[in-house]
Amino acid sequence: MDNIMDCAVLNNGVKMPWLGLGVWQINNPKELDFAVKTALKNGYTAIDTADAYGNEAEVGKAIRESGVPRENLFIATKLWNANQRKGFQATLEAFEASRKRLGLEYLDLYLIHWPVKGKYMESWKALIKLYQEGLVRAIGVCNFHIHHLQDIIGETGVVPAVNQVELHPWLSQEPLVEYCRENNIQVEAYSPLLNGHLGEVKELVPIAQKYGRTPAQVVLRWNLQREIVVIPKSVNENRIIENSQIFDFELTEEDMAAINALNRDKRFLPDPDHVRF
Repeated sequence: MDNIMDCAVLNNGVKMPWLGLGVWQINNPKELDFAVKTALKNGYTAIDTADAYGNEAEVGKAIRESGVPRENLFIATKLWNANQRKGFQATLEAFEASRKRLGLEYLDLYLIHWPVKGKYMESWKALIKLYQEGLVRAIGVCNFHIHHLQDIIGETGVVPAVNQVELHPWLSQEPLVEYCRENNIQVEAYSPLLNGHLGEVKELVPIAQKYGRTPAQVVLRWNLQREIVVIPKSVNENRIIENSQIFDFELTEEDMAAINALNRDKRFLPDPDHVRF
């Protein structure tokens, strides 16, 4: 992990960049276009979007206009809960709608956005079909607890390639990370910079000063050293570049332990066992 081009290798052999750009809550088309093109211009190759974000078409447009060859990119999107609740066929149709909005022949990663009780198994089986048909290079889930993962693996025998979850110093998710590591599921962190609350974590300041880095860079590096993919969101050019400059330093074991100790099991998003949307 010493270069922005470095990748994690998923359980099916597909390579996934350790760093990507998240585009959740970027609703202004001009800001989104700028963010995606800025990221791609500065070495990012992974973009993470979702049906629920309402910006897949704009992401696809920015990708096409960037001039970066499709084969060099890793594009992920997600199945929204409303479609998941409609069942197997609706999941297949939702995938196709997302693919068309993005303007891509195939997707690199398709994820179940949340584990809707009584529905996620059917959706997982639909994702397996999409994968088997070669429409997506890897399939996975978001916001799945250990018991959700055990359910789908036990029922289908197919292990998700990725589990994307809320993960940051106040929510280190160590038991889940360990389970995923043992079962060859790549963990991916969303809201890695504490959903706008990074400035409240004063303990990060002396660690950042020690390395001549920002607290954001330290947190992103902490994730990398735990072998966790990160997708920080930003529409600011300087921050997009700053977030990518995390491959040329390494935190000591002591500093890693100090950040681990900040865990509060604090969520900014709902507990996946209590999804109400």
